[in-house]
Parts: sequence; structure tokens; C-alpha cells
Amino acid sequence: MYLSLLPLLVLLPALGRAQFEVCQSLRSSEGGPGWEFYACQPPPANMKEVMQIRVDPPGITCGNPPERFCTLENPYLCSDECDASSPDLSHPPQLMGDKERGGLVTYWQTVTWSRYPEPLLANITLSWNKSLEVVDDIVITFEYGRPTSMVLEKSMDKGVTWQPYQFYADDCLEAFGMSPKQVFDLAPSNLTRVICTEQYSRWVGAKEEKVVVFEVRTRFGVFAGPKLINMDALYTRMETMKGLRDFFTFTNLRLRLLRPALGGTYVQRDNLLKYFYAISNIDVPARCKCHLHASQCVLRDATLQCDCDHNTTGQDCQRCSRGFKSRSWRPGSYLPLPKGTANTCRSFFCLSDCECNGHSNRCSYIDFINVITCVSCKHNTRGQNCQYCRLGFYRNASLPLDDENVCVECSCDLDGSVSPHCSDSGVCQCKNGVTGQRCDKCLPGYARGRGIYRNTKACDEERLICQNGGTCIDYQRCVCPDNFTGNHTPDDVTAQVLRVYSDDVILHVQVCSVSRGSV
Repeated sequence: MYLSLLPLLVLLPALGRAQFEVCQSLRSSEGGPGWEFYACQPPPANMKEVMQIRVDPPGITCGNPPERFCTLENPYLCSDECDASSPDLSHPPQLMGDKERGGLVTYWQTVTWSRYPEPLLANITLSWNKSLEVVDDIVITFEYGRPTSMVLEKSMDKGVTWQPYQFYADDCLEAFGMSPKQVFDLAPSNLTRVICTEQYSRWVGAKEEKVVVFEVRTRFGVFAGPKLINMDALYTRMETMKGLRDFFTFTNLRLRLLRPALGGTYVQRDNLLKYFYAISNIDVPARCKCHLHASQCVLRDATLQCDCDHNTTGQDCQRCSRGFKSRSWRPGSYLPLPKGTANTCRSFFCLSDCECNGHSNRCSYIDFINVITCVSCKHNTRGQNCQYCRLGFYRNASLPLDDENVCVECSCDLDGSVSPHCSDSGVCQCKNGVTGQRCDKCLPGYARGRGIYRNTKACDEERLICQNGGTCIDYQRCVCPDNFTGNHTPDDVTAQVLRVYSDDVILHVQVCSVSRGSV
């Protein structure tokens, strides 16, 4: 099932459906026919047709229990009723996205502000479970007065995190601490700035003043001109201006209604039945975001899905199809105009396009596991795409993967390390008593000679082993008097000596046992 386009074909004449609508075409050449690939994107559609609507908090929708209300135009004629049990008097959330038939306006409505001064707050969350790109003004139609203050928010991760899109208030400085601005005040350098506008919030007392707009067309006009004639300029900016495409991308929208229309400057507490929110329609002109790898968007099992081309797959065409991963996935590009660049995923069989990060120019196809792999990786690299370092080397994270010096030798100390291999950060695995990145430093109490050994005490804790008046230093050695020297180990010290790891040589310690004068 393809999305209905008719509502937007009239709404978006200037955006031009012809450009980027074809993903590939068959062309002839001297070598015979072949496919030529282009950047492509689905046409716009009114996404209200497929949006899921949720309102919060629970119980904010009127009618349960039934409730009377009146309007700001007739504040004391409170004969209207909201009753969830009656089809003619109920105002459920789905009426914000339905098609008005026969001129009958249907709308969602909240309870009245009977609990004033407690704030009357309502959240409306619109979900698509799919990345979309807005292509024209988002228009929300309110009945019985527009809110005094509200916020339009967006999510790019299916409702996990949210960020403001635009603030609306009759007094921006008082409501949000922001100076009021309008979209046409923005320049190319700050086009993605989040602003607060007072244009859609002040009470004018006219029934025709119903809409609140998130102005996309005016933002496009900064680059493409007011009538959106120069779309090439807009597409170029979309490709080259950091963050611009992300600004128009969303998976969810949320309206935070913070204060209803007052019909004046203050709340009349003697008649709270005239304060509430009511929305009859929400138009969201957008297209499925397919990273310029699809020209159609379809509904499959009630979920939006790009109909991917260019050997890509995924809900947003965000990865290469199986068997087409010899080139890393990339989004398509609007440039060069007018057809853009497809950045097609390549088949494993296209061995002329070896992806070895600059460390090899030869590839081999392994048939029985359907894998293409680089051959003879240089610069101490290894792996299917020469993306890893050989054993005994680690990656220098400060260098790009295609740098010939990206792999650095571990240089683990042969005596102090367990093996010549190190971790991904270049740290060697040390033996007991050894430390340092290369395992070339002894811990306190250890020494190295013909291997690494634990120092034993030449004198005990009471410093009684040094003979003939020798002084024990740090339990490790004796400082002898002038007339004595020593290089033999008595029996009671030998028992404490640990063996050298490599060849079991016993350490001889000095005990001041030989008189200099007797030599």
C-alpha cells in the first residue's frame, strides 16, 4: 500500500516532484547497456494519514464523566456538552487526524479548567515509528481559541529523547524567558535556531484565527527564494550545511499545551467552563527519510518502510543488503546537481573495488562462505578489510585507519611480560612483580637480574642479622662498619630466599661476616 499523495500534490507545487524521483535507469554505451544510478527520495505526503496519536495525562480528554462547556465568544451560554458515551457528543483524540466530511468539523477536546489555579496541561504525541523529513508547514487547527502558550517538540529516536522545535506564547519573555522572533528574521547562518513566536498566540476574538504553524516553507525560502523557485540552492545547502537536514528530520512530534486561550488578559475565575483545548486537524507534510536510496515509501504490516534501491535495506535504507558489503554503506548525496550521487552498495563480486583501507590492493572471493577478503595486508594490518592490527601490534587511535603507521609494535619486555602480545590500547600482560605498559619496571620488593625475582630480607625486622655491627637498610642490605665486609649468606637467611623465575639461581646477600683486616 503506497501513501496517498493527492492531499499534497496541491499543497506542494513548488517543491517539484520530478527531481530525485528516479533511482536508476538503463543507459546504452559502446560497451553495451548498463544501469546508471541516481540519488532518489519518495514524494511528499500528508503524514497525518498514518500517524499514531496519544494524549496525556490520562483523563485529560473530556466526556468521562459528561461535562458542560461554553465558548469564549459566548462565555455565559454554557449549553454545550461533552459526553464520551455519545457518538455525537464525544471528542476523542483520533478526530485530530480524521478527514472532515460534508463540512462537519470534528475535533478532540480536553476537560475544562475547573481546577484553576492548577495548570491545565496536555501533551499530544504523534508517532510514526519511522524517520521522516518535513517538507512544508506543519499546521495545527484549534477550535475555540488558540493556546496562550505551547511548545512544539520533536524526537529523532522514536521518543527516547526530545528537543524543542518552536515555542509559542502571547508573551515569550514572560512564558519562556526568550525574546520574540519570527522565522523571516532568521538568516542562513542561524536557520536552525529554535525561536519563540507571538504570532499565533494572542487573542484576536475572530473565529477564523484558528491555526498555529511551524513555518518550514519560510525557512526553505531563505535559500530557494520566497516562491521556492531555486530548489537547487536548497538541495546544495542541505548537503553542505552541517545539521540542516537533521533539523527537518523527526520520528515523533509532541505538542505541549501549557495554557489555554483566555479571551483576554486574565482568567475569569467565576466562569472556568470556557477554558479548554480543542484541536480539529493536524497536517504534517513530510516524506519518508530513506537516505536518498528509495523513491517510494510503503506501508507493510501498518509500519512505514522505504522501498529501498541501490542494494540497500532496512526501514530507512540504512545499511547494505547481504552480499553487497564490499563497500561500506553511505547515504546518497544531492550533489552534483541535478541527479546527485547514489553511493550504491557494491556486490562482493565487484573485486575491482577492493575496500582494504589503503593497506592492500588485492582481494579474494571465498565462495563457500560468500565473503570477499583482502589479500596480503601491509603495514602490520590484518582482517577482511585490513581493519585490525597484527598480533604483537596495536592501533594508534589518533591516526585514521588508512594511515600506514596506524599499527604500532607492542614491544613487550621479554622477561617481564607473559606474552609478546598486548591489548588494543598497547598494554602488555605482566608477570608477578612487574609493571609498566611494556612490563619493563619492577614493583617494590622485586628486582631483575637473570630474570625477575623477589628480593628477600638480608636482615629481619629486629635488624639482628647484620653481623659485627652492620646496619640493616630497608631489610634488603647491610651497611658494614669500616673494618668489615660480607658476601656470604648464613643459613637462617638462605631459607628466606625465593628462586629466580628463569634458572633457579639463589640470590647471595651481604651479611658483614668477613673482617677487612683479616683479609
